[in-house]
Amino acid sequence: MIELYESQRAMRNMRKAAMQRGVIAILDVGSSKIACLVLRFDGTDPSDDGIGSLAGQSGFRVIGAATTRSRGVRFGEIHAMGETERAIRTAVQAAQKMAGIRVDHVIACFSGADPRSYGLAGKVDVMGVNVDEQDVARVLSSCDVPDFGHGREVMHAQPVNFALDHRSGLIDPRGQIGNELSCDMHMLTVDAQAIQNLAHCVKRCDLELAGIASSAYVSGQAALVEDEQELGAACIDMGGGATGVSIFIKKHMIYADAVRMGGDHVTSDISMGLQVPMATAERIKTFYGGVVATGMDDREMIECGGETGDWHHDRRTVSRAELIGIMRPRVEEILEEVRVRLDAAGFDHLPSQQIVLTGGASQIPGLDGLASKILGQQVRLGRPLRVHGLPQAATGPGFASAVGLCLFAAHPQDEWWDFEIPVDRYPARSLKRAVQWFRDNW
Repeated sequence: MIELYESQRAMRNMRKAAMQRGVIAILDVGSSKIACLVLRFDGTDPSDDGIGSLAGQSGFRVIGAATTRSRGVRFGEIHAMGETERAIRTAVQAAQKMAGIRVDHVIACFSGADPRSYGLAGKVDVMGVNVDEQDVARVLSSCDVPDFGHGREVMHAQPVNFALDHRSGLIDPRGQIGNELSCDMHMLTVDAQAIQNLAHCVKRCDLELAGIASSAYVSGQAALVEDEQELGAACIDMGGGATGVSIFIKKHMIYADAVRMGGDHVTSDISMGLQVPMATAERIKTFYGGVVATGMDDREMIECGGETGDWHHDRRTVSRAELIGIMRPRVEEILEEVRVRLDAAGFDHLPSQQIVLTGGASQIPGLDGLASKILGQQVRLGRPLRVHGLPQAATGPGFASAVGLCLFAAHPQDEWWDFEIPVDRYPARSLKRAVQWFRDNW
């Protein structure tokens, strides 16, 4: 466990060094595409001028952007190292070429990897003096860590709420006076192998990994507006191979999970249902797809096309209503799985139940209407925030996690390993399996 904090701390230091040098690359390793953005920082470290994800969006500009078709990634996890390495190299080289500058450091995000959320709590006495950095380090190290099992690593460990005596809801208690300091923390663990594979793959591309984040977290930062992050909202990031779910309140992520299904599963259903190749199925989905059939759709015919040489097979047509009949059950299944995750998190206990759909697969026409039937009334489609220099082609919902990762790079939230906790004080792996849910705290 201690090595983990050391490696996370080393990555944070590397990020700082890269920002001082002025450029860093962002790498979104997805199942359908790999996106790389090159950021230039203007010399000021904006992480000091405020708290939270969007404290002053200044500080950086996108100077290079590229995407390539993902290879070797399934369900958001790396399956074929060599192929993924080639795809990452392609994307990074193209982005470097556009930026006209060489990049050594990358911050990466990925979905999948079986994320699990825990709510932790800790408290310490501060004896009526001003709370300082050491006190915050002590209260973080006093949190009871559940035994999250072998082969898992902590991806994020963020303090989401501080209380000093009876005053709760403090964002930053430093400098305030009180007797007892307590803290609620959200911890996200993932399958350790997935992180190791990604780190290994980045190293094989002759790049240094300067940070790592969960896609569900960063896409929420990009697609949720500030009010939603403050009052309570869920971000559903529908990618190709996985659908990320994250819940935010008081500007902090308090829950994250993933559903191992996404837009690629819809494509493969079309491919099997219409007996056409995956590439054709993807084209048909993009141009004619939908989830709500109207009377018109029986009459709108779609040519399947094909290269088999069998004239009758290649000249087939299907009605749009038939296509919707293939797509809708799978989309419903994904949304039902998301609903299960939200229920498990106690989402309906939050003061606001806004749901924001983003990610490439959220562009299926009629999806927001279907989602509001399954998930709840307040559903909207979310596009990522505009960041300086982002090319028009990279402003769609498919780039929510890439844009969110830019914000994460420029304004990282405080995590466990940012405070100088003496190594021997890191929490022992307490076997308390009881995890107190955040709904008790809000």
